[in-house]
Amino acid sequence: MNIFKKVVVAGLTVTGISMLLPQSVQAHCQLPCGIYADSARVSSMLEDAGTIAKATVKISELAGKTDAQSQNQLVRWVNNKEKHAENIISTISDYFLTQRVKPNQEDYVARLTKHHRVIVAAMKAKQNSNLQYAEALKASIEALSGYYPGHKH
Repeated sequence: MNIFKKVVVAGLTVTGISMLLPQSVQAHCQLPCGIYADSARVSSMLEDAGTIAKATVKISELAGKTDAQSQNQLVRWVNNKEKHAENIISTISDYFLTQRVKPNQEDYVARLTKHHRVIVAAMKAKQNSNLQYAEALKASIEALSGYYPGHKH
């Protein structure tokens, strides 16, 4: 095999292996690009919280059922609840805390506390199957909405 073919085969092998490995997708580039609307992030988190609430209800409905279809759906709802809680935690951590909550803000501690409450509420919603945790999560997200009003055109 000539050197050109060896390089091509090696390149394709590396490319193929990298496609099989888990890929990480970031919620935001953490650059001041200005294309993301803060209020849209809040709305997205509220949608995630709504999904968590629905998943919590469905998990309760399926609890105790032993047929294969119910067990399958139960696992899917648990996984879905986990995914949406992680979305919220990521949005707060990777977007709001890194770009919108700044130490020089007059109300820095209050803002930081409210954002931290969302992360803790999302964690508790992941850990529990009681609707009160999903409701507390929604309330903690709504408490942030005043900081991020919609754009006026």
